[in-house]
Amino acid sequence: MNQIKPVVAILRTKPQTVLRDYHRLMNLANYQLYLPKEKETILKINISWHFFYPACSTTPWQLDGVIRALKQDGYAPSKIYGCQNNTVVIDAHLGEKENKHINVLKAHGLRNVHLYEPGVEWIHIRDAVGSLADQFLALNQVYPDGFLIPKSFMKENIIQMPTVKTHVFTTTTGAMKNAFGGLLNEKRHWTHPVIHETLVDLLMIQKHIHSGLFAVMDGTFAGDGPGPRCMIPHIKNVILASQDQVAIDAVAAKLMGFNPLRDIKYIRLAHERKLGCGDVRDIHIAGDTDVVNENWHFVGPFKKMTFASRMQRRIY
Repeated sequence: MNQIKPVVAILRTKPQTVLRDYHRLMNLANYQLYLPKEKETILKINISWHFFYPACSTTPWQLDGVIRALKQDGYAPSKIYGCQNNTVVIDAHLGEKENKHINVLKAHGLRNVHLYEPGVEWIHIRDAVGSLADQFLALNQVYPDGFLIPKSFMKENIIQMPTVKTHVFTTTTGAMKNAFGGLLNEKRHWTHPVIHETLVDLLMIQKHIHSGLFAVMDGTFAGDGPGPRCMIPHIKNVILASQDQVAIDAVAAKLMGFNPLRDIKYIRLAHERKLGCGDVRDIHIAGDTDVVNENWHFVGPFKKMTFASRMQRRIY
């Protein structure tokens, strides 16, 4: 019996059609099969810089397009909410304002949750996933006493909303890295020396705790260089979606000019553990199928590093 291939949907888009293109994109990736409508749906927004910079953070049209698609397909707005995390270098409140996320959420009448503010309950990882924690590649060593994850994440859908870009710690970043902010507390920088293993651990957690897992990636602008902030933006006008977090990251990596299984350790580790498909040859591409044959020839994060990015890598 032939194994069913995971689906990654890709579409070319333009400003005039991008909002409805997101609706088509998500349905090409069969998202309604994976996100039960009776469950709450978390929109995991990415803010990599509190100022707007192309390719850096979730775009407002990405957020708007996803919300419009959900509402059009019968997902109750009362069960959809935006989710923001905090870091030691990013002001999420300023970021949601400067990146227009808060405008979009308010326009649709959706809730907006900041995970690190009073009223948000956290739960110990062992209480959340039980013996699955014994299989972690890195997190037990980084956090020998365990760590906390948001209790609200338990048994809820989540849509990861990354952009296509390179990153100084992971070479590329996407759906798997987008979980980094939401699932780990503010000491998550402790995991940077073992970041690839950490992303695999986080994917295991997500697959265990969420009622549905999906990713929508914006490549209208794609970032090359020492990301997630010091990048050269390129206009690519491509958007991607998939239930398979590994597959969507692999396809994005291939577009940027990388060999996913050879060059991107977190993709290879997740593929080897059958947490998703990192081999683009075994992924079904839906939509504008010719896009997957493109090579954007990105130089990546290491060839033209800034002083700040060099120091950051040396520290960790």
